[in-house]
Amino acid sequence: MQQTKVLNVTIDNLTMMELLQKLKHGGVVFTPNVNHITRLQKQPDFYSVYQEADYIVCDSKILMYASRFLSAPIKEKISGSDLLPAFYNYYKNDENIKIFLLGSETEIAKKAQGRINAKVGREIVVGAYSPSFGFEKNEKECQEIVEMVNSSTATVLAVGVGCPKQEMWIAKYKKQLKNIKVFLAIGATINFEAGTVKRSPKWMSEVGLEWLYRLVSEPKRLWKRYLFDAVPFVLLVLQQKLRIYQNPWLADQTLQLNNWNDPECTQQ
Repeated sequence: MQQTKVLNVTIDNLTMMELLQKLKHGGVVFTPNVNHITRLQKQPDFYSVYQEADYIVCDSKILMYASRFLSAPIKEKISGSDLLPAFYNYYKNDENIKIFLLGSETEIAKKAQGRINAKVGREIVVGAYSPSFGFEKNEKECQEIVEMVNSSTATVLAVGVGCPKQEMWIAKYKKQLKNIKVFLAIGATINFEAGTVKRSPKWMSEVGLEWLYRLVSEPKRLWKRYLFDAVPFVLLVLQQKLRIYQNPWLADQTLQLNNWNDPECTQQ
């Protein structure tokens, strides 16, 4: 499987169809964007969790542009909001695929469940739960979620509670979820599926301006993220291009310079 390195993230260079086919055998899927990448420079626990993912795919046109600049172009943007509908449509006739939605507000999660099932024509989403604010710090609620998922017939868990919470929750509890074969970290996708939040026009997504649409839609919440992510990201990509970038979490910096500054890697 071909892989591309952008800073300290190894991205699986897959098309959507290739990923969907591979998920027949299960796996944990993370979808990094620029916010993820900048967090991975600062948060060692988040970086450690990322190393446990089975598939890391590109959720950003900006990352695609960066990969081209680094002479290791990524084939396709696979955002969580595109992956979930592609997944349930691809597996709509596979009775072994049953999805549990974890995230958003109760009414929204239930609405997303109903809308997805109506689209597919069967009860492919078998459960939905909206966790409380700060649930990840409440072990009692987390164990209740584990029990809820295990007692359902779900084989797929789609978690949409935001980065880095969703990735870290999956990593912590995946071994307790005995029947789940596929784990999808999907961000705001549950809201999109419920129809309560509109996605950007397709043309904006295709040219890499989805971030601008979201910023205009939620300026108070997102302006700091985009401001404080964009500038460091550009500077770090320039460092990688100049072969002076250093992964902050690799102890052996000599090994790092030999391996991680190589923009492309073909493994597995």
